Amino acid sequence: MFRKVLVANRGEIAVRVMRACEELNISTVAIYSEADKNSGHVRYADEAYNVGPARAADSYLDHEAVLEAARKADVDAIHPGYGFLAENAEFASKVEGAEGITWIGPSSDAMEALGEKTKARTIMDEADVPIVPGTTDPVTDPEAVEEFGEKYGYPIAIKAEGGGGGRGMKVVRSEDEVEDQLESAKREGEAYFDNDSVYLERYLENPRHIEVQILADEHGNVRHLGERDCSLQRRHQKVIEEGPSAALTDELREEIGEAARRGVATADYTNAGTVEFLVEESPGRDGPLGPDTNFYFLEVNTRIQVEHTVTEEITGYDIVKRQIRIAAGEEIDFDQADVEFDGHAIEFRINAENAANDFAPATGGTLETYDPPGGIGVRLADALRQGDELVTDYDSMIAKLIVWGEDRNECLERSLRALREYEIEGIPTIIPFHRLMLTDEEFVASTHTTKYLDEEMDHSRIENAQQQWGSDTTSESDNEDTVEREFTVEVNGKRFEVELEEHGAPAIPAGDIDASGGGQAGPPQPAGGDSTSGADVAGDGETVDAEMQGTILDVEVEEGDEVASGDVLVVLEAMKMENDIVASRGGTVTEIAVEEDQSVDMGDVLVVLE
Repeated sequence: MFRKVLVANRGEIAVRVMRACEELNISTVAIYSEADKNSGHVRYADEAYNVGPARAADSYLDHEAVLEAARKADVDAIHPGYGFLAENAEFASKVEGAEGITWIGPSSDAMEALGEKTKARTIMDEADVPIVPGTTDPVTDPEAVEEFGEKYGYPIAIKAEGGGGGRGMKVVRSEDEVEDQLESAKREGEAYFDNDSVYLERYLENPRHIEVQILADEHGNVRHLGERDCSLQRRHQKVIEEGPSAALTDELREEIGEAARRGVATADYTNAGTVEFLVEESPGRDGPLGPDTNFYFLEVNTRIQVEHTVTEEITGYDIVKRQIRIAAGEEIDFDQADVEFDGHAIEFRINAENAANDFAPATGGTLETYDPPGGIGVRLADALRQGDELVTDYDSMIAKLIVWGEDRNECLERSLRALREYEIEGIPTIIPFHRLMLTDEEFVASTHTTKYLDEEMDHSRIENAQQQWGSDTTSESDNEDTVEREFTVEVNGKRFEVELEEHGAPAIPAGDIDASGGGQAGPPQPAGGDSTSGADVAGDGETVDAEMQGTILDVEVEEGDEVASGDVLVVLEAMKMENDIVASRGGTVTEIAVEEDQSVDMGDVLVVLE
């Protein structure tokens, strides 16, 4: 078994992995960016190392910085969690090539084969797993998309090879959208996964999203741990997951599970993974979907999933500990026939978002109150604590609430009780939205599809729920005469914290202490030399400002252009989503204050219109 593991991630998943390590008597090492120096995963770990500035590309995604931290800490394994480098075959290969360090995950070859969607489709087709009609070779030009549309019809899904969770996927509903959507999908693929290769699929209009949890070892054993229903999504991002699916008969459940096992075995895959499927919903159905229902392979996630907790609750297997044991060379010690499902579980993603405002992510704040629920059947996965500042540089999910019941009805009732108990003040969350969904007829009946939230649900209901159950997110300092300052001293990459409290003193900007000279450094500078403060604007007219912190992916206009109301001016990436910044009225572009790849803060001027 391993002696010391570095967790190449942050937040709740880093803490989740560290807890599994602790139960296996393994020491833990955290990495952190400047933005995360006071985060919960850093507090939990036995050791912590700074890997760079807030920008993920310069810290959590920096291969050499992460490997250097691993060498400094003298670890013998790296666990990537999910997101960041978890599905990066290049990084996995580097870990595999590092002397004395084991990669806790599938091999880099398997990650490459299944992580790139066209290769995965080919493998699944060979394993006799149903696949959605689509291309098996990358698509590079609009003509290929148009030809596909002529053959299979619209809409068409353009998907990034390395994508997942809806990132890098664009839907083309007519020929005149082809060029823009193709370019957008390629751009997202490059930005998120360092791979602008894309492929095509027929876009299913009313699918359910069903995924199967897999465990496989290097001794040839492949097991599935049942399915999860992840059909409740907004903009292709899951918000509630549950298992087992209330929409499937046992016969269909078995067909899908065995298809997942076949595909993984054919790919020579090891460790944990998830095989995702789209299941065609039958409108107005009476009862669960039967074995004649069409289902299609969607993708393989070559990592642990956010919603792995659902499967753990209904099977009793600790999937993260199984990952570690498999990476250490151990053999799976149970047969497929031994897997039994007990009760029902639901996971609620507690995102720092305002669901009533199109799920807009919070731009900052402090957890003035953080009082999570408890009681039988209630599990929390989090890393924040009361008084913590919200870090907005990364994903908006701050916690996960997982609820178990003897059956789905009890699980729904217990979930509603737990969400009522969950008190968070100081930042907006989607807890009011979750409470609403537990009384929603479509969700309770389990007849919703992946399109329900975006296309069918009355969003005024979400606004009412936020108004009724949402907390006040404004707060003032109780003692303005007290100044608390926190310093972080780093010696050879290892952190030490010093806290000072002054009474009756003015606030002083405090950067990190420079360990080499002991003096106080200035405030941290933005990554890449890009200014994140408001730009000096020379032009006259109406300014179009950034509504959230993020990175400029594309500037769609030039100075002198005439634009109409609704025209896209720039594309801003924030919280892993592309956001079109549009003109609120017509006019002439007199100045562009930003450029591609520049980081901006909320309120920064982007474009000036006259």
